[in-house]
Amino acid sequence: MRESIHLGDSKIYIICGERSGDLHASNLVGSIKANAPSAQFRGMGGELSAKAGVDLFVDYSEVAVMGFLEVLFGFRKVLKYLSKVKQDIQTYKPDLIVLVDYGGFNMKIARFATDLGIPVHYYIPPKVWAWNQQRALKLKEITTRIYSILPFEPDFFKKFDMEVEYVGNPLLDEIKSFTPHEFFLQKNELNFDPIVALLPGSRKQEVSKMLSRMIHVSREFSNIQFIVAGVNSLDSGIYDEARKAGIKVVFDQTYDLLHHSIAAVVTSGTATLETAIFRVPQVVVYHTSPVSYAIAKRLIRVDFISLVNLIANEEVVKELIQDDFSVQSLKAELNRILTNQVYKGQMLQGYDKILELLGSESASDTTADRILDSLKKKS
Repeated sequence: MRESIHLGDSKIYIICGERSGDLHASNLVGSIKANAPSAQFRGMGGELSAKAGVDLFVDYSEVAVMGFLEVLFGFRKVLKYLSKVKQDIQTYKPDLIVLVDYGGFNMKIARFATDLGIPVHYYIPPKVWAWNQQRALKLKEITTRIYSILPFEPDFFKKFDMEVEYVGNPLLDEIKSFTPHEFFLQKNELNFDPIVALLPGSRKQEVSKMLSRMIHVSREFSNIQFIVAGVNSLDSGIYDEARKAGIKVVFDQTYDLLHHSIAAVVTSGTATLETAIFRVPQVVVYHTSPVSYAIAKRLIRVDFISLVNLIANEEVVKELIQDDFSVQSLKAELNRILTNQVYKGQMLQGYDKILELLGSESASDTTADRILDSLKKKS
């Protein structure tokens, strides 16, 4: 990283809309501040962004909805906050806007900011390769620079005459900085039986749909501890079904849980890649409303939904989606992972391939460098 630079009172407006985005946004803010301490931040994010120094205009938890049907019913709420954020941008007059993931909301902000003449830097762009690929052209029109965290994305964007830089994956930075808690088991009153981690997601709608089936499969295995990775940002009551079934919930200790696990059941999302980086054999699951699934099935243009399989461009881990996600199918796949050493070894070899593709670049530092270069030129 460069020496500390002075950019006066440069103002950056940063927006993320979910837990993983909040993590990546906060690390990016930290990297920028480490080299430009005078930079000011305002925007939309969560607890981590606030701790990193972002003056939060909106907490993303007020806005978050997911799924096609759910977004339809939550449309008015999203529109209300979209209007508020636009007004705040006009008042704040930032030198630059950084958008982190959260495509539906942030694409609208990108258009608005570009029309105002504000440079738009998109960190973790929308997954336009998954469906309606022509959106890439719109993205090209409304952004100044795009920073990708998936190694296959630059080649995809080249089809649309776009230069997108792969900056590394921020999860690698986060996991490298992780130090296992020496007394994790004792701290959480866990015994020394093998652990299977249950990762039902970080959003209310995900946990509501995923956790019940995960709990039911736990009854099919003896001498195994099934432990739920809970998140404090959700109402603790959402995990009551697990507690009633005698399954412990550990809050905001996912990395420690993975570090101690021999297998995992993971809701499709960022956590699938985190699990792979920890080299924990996993089965990926997902279930949504029938209407949302029917719409998605018609639109999706890729063969897989998990980041693990998408990056490898082959099936490294089993995906149990919608009707395939049953207690019996989950039991069968978990049993295969736990008892078939050849199968487990093939999965770990797939993980090695993914780690090689991800490389060793520090995503937060590299992206911070590019943003600081842009601000320096502007100033």
